[in-house]
Amino acid sequence: MNRALRYYKIIWLKHDLPAGLSVFLVALPLCLGIALASGAPLYAGLLSGIIGGIVVSLISGSQLAVSGPAAGLSTLVAATIISLGDYKVFLLAVIIAGFFQLLLGILKLGAIANYFPSSVIKGMLAAIGIILISKQIPLALGYNQPDFWTSGFIQLFSSEHFLGNFQQFNFHITRGAILISSVSLFVLLALQLPFAKKLKIIPAPLLVVIIGIITNIIFTNVASNFSLRPTQLVNIPSNIFASISFPDFSQLFTSAEIWKDGVIIGLLATLETLLCIEAVDKLDRRNRITPVNRELIAQGIGNMACGFLGAIPITAVVVRGAANVDAGARTKLSSFTHGLFLLLAVVLVPFLLNKIPYATLASILLVTGYNLTKPKLYLNMWRLGRKQFIPFAITIVVILLTDLLIGVSIGLLISIYYIVLNNFKDDFKITTSRLQGIDTQIIKLNSNVTFLNKVKLRKALDDVPEFSVLIIDGEGSNFIDFDILEIISEFENKAHNRHIELHLKGIKTVHLISTNA
Repeated sequence: MNRALRYYKIIWLKHDLPAGLSVFLVALPLCLGIALASGAPLYAGLLSGIIGGIVVSLISGSQLAVSGPAAGLSTLVAATIISLGDYKVFLLAVIIAGFFQLLLGILKLGAIANYFPSSVIKGMLAAIGIILISKQIPLALGYNQPDFWTSGFIQLFSSEHFLGNFQQFNFHITRGAILISSVSLFVLLALQLPFAKKLKIIPAPLLVVIIGIITNIIFTNVASNFSLRPTQLVNIPSNIFASISFPDFSQLFTSAEIWKDGVIIGLLATLETLLCIEAVDKLDRRNRITPVNRELIAQGIGNMACGFLGAIPITAVVVRGAANVDAGARTKLSSFTHGLFLLLAVVLVPFLLNKIPYATLASILLVTGYNLTKPKLYLNMWRLGRKQFIPFAITIVVILLTDLLIGVSIGLLISIYYIVLNNFKDDFKITTSRLQGIDTQIIKLNSNVTFLNKVKLRKALDDVPEFSVLIIDGEGSNFIDFDILEIISEFENKAHNRHIELHLKGIKTVHLISTNA
């Protein structure tokens, strides 16, 4: 026992402690930025990071994944907070989302992500990226709180919002914020280039946060016309725990909207988590596979804790997981350590966090949004053909026009349509020949023949000419649906009336039940 403890102590000191510190430096600005994008109190993002690190890592079976607030949920969270009208009511939806995930894990439904086509998931993430970018542009320009901050993507372009703000552009704009945003974007994009990877000493998000703080201090002391207003800086209470909002349980059964929003958040968080887990497992040099159902239980408990403690929902996050792997993490202690560092930062140095400009966080989120919706992604989907590109494109357009749930649902329907179309083409093949002066048709059934081809098969049988030979060959089929067997059996009973000589190979006819009274 002592030897095992000594071993894990060495692993933690040598690998997981420095990895946890590295992930903390990546996670700190992202927790603040995603809370900002979600329209939630900034401390809620930090609390989510703490819960993701300390609570989820202890329950999860993943050794390298790191959980926290995710950019992919930010637009949904923002819309839910607005629609429910009260942050305390929104927290009830977060608890319901966690309970939904817990239930999925207990019922061993972790494979649910496999039933969502990749084209729809990529379309969903691309649409989230577009919305994320649109929401951060005002803050990057120095707007304090423009009207269209709370609007959907399409309303952004209405005269009531966009033109109204544009007319007062000079009044709202802060040149210092634009300068900080421009420098931050330049640094973030430059550090993504291949040659810059060797130059990285500290994570890019933390570097731009430091640059933003120093730049604003210089503006304040040297060029006051460029200095940022207090409303353009992060504002975290000195005693974060005294400021926490708790859920209003008296509202739990007052509206079905709370439950619907909770399930949607839970479903999206589940999809994002499972996709992230799959990606991080591929990065693991030790080829460890995360038990997905246990992961859903961990995420469910984590999100229920988020709801109870006033935090925004969490998922496993690819950016933090990849940073964890790059930093040389060996076990889940690195994720736990990053959560401890977040907790210490909130308790000991909130005054330092309050010097961070919103413009810097907006720049980080602009790059995050761009990475979700890169032009290269659209080009790759186009090259895959229309069966992949059309569901992808329609998912994006419908999400931007309506909301996430409707967009994903429509994308799924389009994907299912193409699956059905493929089945129509592949269930059987017809060949026609003339043997010994007699027209002969052969219908060769493929390996799986489903009820989806009932209409096409019935038409093919009706088109068989009189005084001919028909061979229906099912010897190569693994599965033939009862509906198909029923159509063939009906045709067999009537074939002699049309003078058709029918031969069945590898097909057992079924007993037909008369529906006559």
